[in-house]
Amino acid sequence: MLMFSVEKHLKGVSLAISAAALAISAPLVAGVIVKSSGPSAEDFPVGTKVKDTDRIVLEEGDQVTILNSAGTRELRGPGTFRAGVRGAPQRATLANLTRQGARQRVRPGATRAGSGEGTRSPNLWYVDVTKSGSMCVPDLQTVFLWRPETETEQTFIMRPGTSDYHQHVTFAEGSTVRPVDNERLPLEEGVEYMISGPGGAVATTVTFTVIDAPTEDAEGMADILIDKGCSLQLDLLSQTLATN
Repeated sequence: MLMFSVEKHLKGVSLAISAAALAISAPLVAGVIVKSSGPSAEDFPVGTKVKDTDRIVLEEGDQVTILNSAGTRELRGPGTFRAGVRGAPQRATLANLTRQGARQRVRPGATRAGSGEGTRSPNLWYVDVTKSGSMCVPDLQTVFLWRPETETEQTFIMRPGTSDYHQHVTFAEGSTVRPVDNERLPLEEGVEYMISGPGGAVATTVTFTVIDAPTEDAEGMADILIDKGCSLQLDLLSQTLATN
């Protein structure tokens, strides 16, 4: 009985050592590159996975942004940097940013926020009426428009580029979010929609891509946005999770 116990213990120790060795040898993923610019940009393409131990060597004028569950970190050259983003996972921030239920509970005119330059959308799925680009959405039945301006009432016109059929979307004073009426303007994937605002401002354009249920992992979310070409939302994700 003693020999069996010792043998069992030694097997347990062996398994523990093997597991520890495996953990040491396994690559530690620090995150994904979500933005790069400068002379060395081609060496750090968006979507590249990096390990915690990787060293990033940047030249003068280089900028590289890395995202993981702890947030995003912007590296500026010249210099040599460790890829890892330190800190606790920002699960609550990510959950708030990607929450779908929040969209469904919005009452017209009920959402308020400070306006001005630098104001960001509080939700990854809101369509920013001031920016053009591709939008990833979990579904096309509950799409909301968002504006950074809150001080005045404004009316925007949204219509597909292939027809004159349109919908007027009016934001009351103090309101930042308004739903698109899917019965009046059924949205379709791959169709370009124009959003024109008051005052003769240049119209923005948006094209929708439907994605599967969003992941709760920041890197996984970034991978989806990169794969679908939804760069506006990738920027919003990166900015919201910024750690420096």
